Amino acid sequence: MHNGKNQQPERNNDRNAKVGEKVSPTLLHFFRRKWFDSWSGNPPGLILLLFGLFVALIMSVPIIYVMWRSMFAGVDRWMRLLDDRIPQLLWNTFSLTFAVTVCAVVIGVSLAWIVVRTDIPGRKMWQWLMAVPLVIPPYVGAVTYIIVFGPSGWVRDVWRDTPWLVETFGQYPINIYSFWGIFFVLTMFTYPYVFLIASASLRKMNRNFEEVARSQGMSSLQVFWKVNLPFLRPAIGAGAILISLYVLSDFGAIAMLRYVTFTAAIYFQRASFDTASASVLSLVLILLTIIILWIEARTRKKHKYYQTSNTFREPDLLFLGKWKPLAIGYVLLVFFLSVVLPIAVLVYWSIIGIGMGALDDRFFGFAWNSLKVSGFAAILCMILAMPIIYLKSRYPSFISSGIDKLSYAGYALPGVIVALGFVFIFNNHIPVLYNTFYMVALAFVVRFLPQAMQAGEASLSLVSPRIDEAARSLGYPPWKVMFKVILPSILPGILAGGALVFVSSIKELPATLMLRPPGFDTLAVRVYYEASEAIYHLAAPSALIIILVSVIPLRYLLKKY
Repeated sequence: MHNGKNQQPERNNDRNAKVGEKVSPTLLHFFRRKWFDSWSGNPPGLILLLFGLFVALIMSVPIIYVMWRSMFAGVDRWMRLLDDRIPQLLWNTFSLTFAVTVCAVVIGVSLAWIVVRTDIPGRKMWQWLMAVPLVIPPYVGAVTYIIVFGPSGWVRDVWRDTPWLVETFGQYPINIYSFWGIFFVLTMFTYPYVFLIASASLRKMNRNFEEVARSQGMSSLQVFWKVNLPFLRPAIGAGAILISLYVLSDFGAIAMLRYVTFTAAIYFQRASFDTASASVLSLVLILLTIIILWIEARTRKKHKYYQTSNTFREPDLLFLGKWKPLAIGYVLLVFFLSVVLPIAVLVYWSIIGIGMGALDDRFFGFAWNSLKVSGFAAILCMILAMPIIYLKSRYPSFISSGIDKLSYAGYALPGVIVALGFVFIFNNHIPVLYNTFYMVALAFVVRFLPQAMQAGEASLSLVSPRIDEAARSLGYPPWKVMFKVILPSILPGILAGGALVFVSSIKELPATLMLRPPGFDTLAVRVYYEASEAIYHLAAPSALIIILVSVIPLRYLLKKY
């Protein structure tokens, strides 16, 4: 409201006039009001806000770079790529993403249903055993399947040495270096994304709705299709989006099995120093990612189901009866293909490698490089995640919401695009950090910061805002409240997020390949190079270490779901 005093000229006008400016007091009042109105309560303070904006700027570097470079790539390069490369890459990428997503969803949902809702023996054990493939990076799985089914693999040797197989079926029919090879590998190591989320939803499903459906004369199959499946759609959608984004961003398994999608093409264009073409391909891949996210969001809005009931009753177990042997065989087959066979192959070659002296100073040097860069990235993520989640939780506004959304940008982008943006920025503007492990660690931060944010945000939601208010009443600024009062309270969640970032960074391959300084090899890089040269006794120990370390996030996920 305006009173009589507001109608008088303000003294600040004279001060502004001295520097050659005349600012309307009404305009100043407007901007001040907009600034305060954008926050629910008091503003967060300049230090905290600048810190959050700085983090958001770092997170948006890859997207800004790709868009900028694509604008100046030239019409000729755009037309050449549209004519020659992009249509084929679109088909390869889309067909693989669609096939893997559909098949992984079917496997994940069916396994979740069997181990959660039926009387299969060892239900509790299977609920965590079927999630174990999450700890095996697909490029490691690709290595093991090349060893077993490749042109010089174990199955090929058995086939060649068995005359009746050759006489009956002809030459060895399996081509692991094909669409079907990469489709099989990615499916086997991504289905747990759906399995975990669907299992959690099935455990929370209310028995009352099923009993009402059965009272209408529906069979168990009809209850599943008309009652259970609609309630599972959000879980299926969440798992499907995770799988689709993973397939879009995967480079290691695709490169190992010699299949070309956008990520592989971007990497090879960058390796040949054609950064403009790589930027154009990256822009198309970003658009594909946005389209998938948009489709998932639209589907989620159209299909919303709520379990509105005053009482919750755990669902009944279904008796498999004569179908029990078939269900057990199906679960055992998937477990053997996705867990037992890969780990057995790695253990076999690791024993051979250890006998041949694979665990030498060189190996421990690779392990130290992995620990160093991943540990540094985890520490950075824990530090940077704190102000973002604090801004979002305690000072909600369009500014803090924008910072939060930008912080997730790198998580949805493939590692090759993040690396491409960092090459341009550091090479042209921050050369002192170019070709250092710090640049690799910062790329990991952009890729995996949301993991630290999610874990910290879950812990912060349990801390009452009144604690902040009490500290502010003592004269503490917001940033000091965050570090001295809130951080000690949510430290376990922050550390859990740091552990997730650490393990994800150890497994990250494309960004490490593109950004590592000369001579700075990690375990993931050595797995890629040694396996590419078929030196399996050197690749296996590194791959086995990565799997053992990756058990940490699996424990976190199983507690969460």
